This record gives sequence, C-alpha cells and structure tokens, in this order.
Amino acid sequence: MKSVINSFFRKPPLPAVTPFLPDGLRVYCIGDIHGRYDLLCQLHDKITHDAETFSGQKVIIYLGDFIDRGLHSKEVLDCLSKQTNDLFDYIYLRGNHEQTLLDFLQEDSVGRSWLTYGGQATLASYGVSLAKIPTKREDFIALQTQLRKNLPEAHYKFLVATRLSHQLGNYFFVHAGINPQLPLHKQNNEDMLWIRETFTETTKTFEKIIVHGHTVTEHAELLANRIGIDTGAYASSVLTCLVLESTTQALIQTNAS
Repeated sequence: MKSVINSFFRKPPLPAVTPFLPDGLRVYCIGDIHGRYDLLCQLHDKITHDAETFSGQKVIIYLGDFIDRGLHSKEVLDCLSKQTNDLFDYIYLRGNHEQTLLDFLQEDSVGRSWLTYGGQATLASYGVSLAKIPTKREDFIALQTQLRKNLPEAHYKFLVATRLSHQLGNYFFVHAGINPQLPLHKQNNEDMLWIRETFTETTKTFEKIIVHGHTVTEHAELLANRIGIDTGAYASSVLTCLVLESTTQALIQTNAS
C-alpha cells in the first residue's frame, strides 16, 4: 500500500515545452566566441543580412565566453562593448571564462587555474606577456597588476554588467545550463556558469527550453528540452547563431576553414 500511495502522489512529467516567442520579435543567439574576432565579424554580417527582411524587434543574445583560447579577446570585447547598431537590442550573458577573469582581478590565486584553460591568450591580447611559466604567488600578482593596468575601464564595466540569464517567451538563455533539480527562479550562479553533464545528459522537461553554450559539440543540438550552440569556434572555426521567431528555430553559422 505504501508504494501505491507514493506513486499516486508523484508529480506527473511535464509535457514538452512548445517553442514560442511573441509576435513581432526575432532573436539571434550567439554561442561561445572565445577570442575569434574574425568569426564574430563574419557572423555579424550574416545576421545583419538576415535581419534586413524582418521589420519587428530584433534582439541579439550572446551566451558568454567571449574571451580566452582564441587570440583576439581584446578585439572581441572592444567590439561588443561599443555596439550601437540601432537595428538590434543587445543582451550579454556572462560565461565562466569572464567570471574567472573578474575573479583573477580580485584574487591572484585564481590565476593558476585560469591559465590552464585559455587565460594566457587573453593576457597576451592585452599586452601582458609571460616571460616564464608562473609558479610563485609573486608571478601571478605581477600578471594581475599588469592586467589591471592594461584592461580598459570600458571593458571592465562591460564584463561587470553582463547578466547570468535572460528569458524571452518559452526560452531561458544561460551560459552553461541549469540544475535539473531546481526551478528556474532558484538557480544558482555556479551552476549557470559551470554545470555540464548533470544538465546535458538529462532528458527532463524544464519550465522553458534552455538555450546554452559551454559544452562543445560538433553540431548544434536542437533538442526538446534544451538547445546547445557551442560548436567549438576557437578550434573548429564554426561559430553558431540560433535564430528564433514565433515557433520556428533556425541556424546561421560561419564556414569552417
């Protein structure tokens, strides 16, 4: 009898969420850029061309990880922080790489881990060179001091102002993903910036369709519960943009070199 009672009170699975945006709105959502300024320029041109035929509100959402790994992080941040195209509204989300840079500016001990996943490329783009492999705390303090000096104030303010998530229609936009065990309004920063397999391997239906980057796949994943668009641009040369309008979903991508 106990098992029957427990089964009776178990919540039924939620039905699949219908893809939906309000009428008169088109969203362009760009995956992880990672210092590939060349690809960002190509994709911006393609988006601008695609948007010419749409007269409604056009929004570009960037899913974070603008920096590291690729060689031109400074140019990427310079471009994003100065955008003034009246054709689009812009939403910038924070990735774990932006968070790590901000953490390093406050705490030198973060530097060791940052360098293991691409921070050296960002330092180099800001003219901070490593004369040797840093091993001591004073080495990281020196790098931290030089980065603080070389990082434009406009870039710092841009990074601080980035959001952790954004919602439109039946879509929830976030860098890494969400904790499947928590409702959207109770998600924590750590998961939204860093979560991976716990999120990507579940087939659970969420309150909204989750659009994310962070986890690299060869091809964009357009699934019923989530859409992943990190196609490893820094290595593959394929930077992906998800185009959403009403109930439709499409992709715009740069061409692999």
